[in-house]
Amino acid sequence: MKTMNGLRVVLGVAVAAVSIGAWAQGGASAGASAGTAASVSGGLTAKAARQANRALRRKVYAALAKHKEIDAGDIGITAKGGAVTISGTVPDASQIDTVAGVAKGVAGVTSVTSRLTVRKPFGQ
Repeated sequence: MKTMNGLRVVLGVAVAAVSIGAWAQGGASAGASAGTAASVSGGLTAKAARQANRALRRKVYAALAKHKEIDAGDIGITAKGGAVTISGTVPDASQIDTVAGVAKGVAGVTSVTSRLTVRKPFGQ
């Protein structure tokens, strides 16, 4: 009985070790092919593309901060390859167009998608 339990444990460990090894190899090749695809398609490595997207996002936030009439406290910005998506809430409907216009004026922005909504007063 003890021998049978010992064999089960050894077999379980062996299966787990093989599974982890196969998973690690699959992940490495998938990451390499994704990096190759990114470098071929855009001329940027995946790391450089992420840095460029973060830099563009910071530029849009900075541009919004210069406009004191915009309440950007509940605004989120996502950038990917020059395409900017703005989401969140603003207190006034007029700010939706203002935010989109400011974002379009930032160097490096190729398109702007606005998913902004007007914040409803508490209790309504």
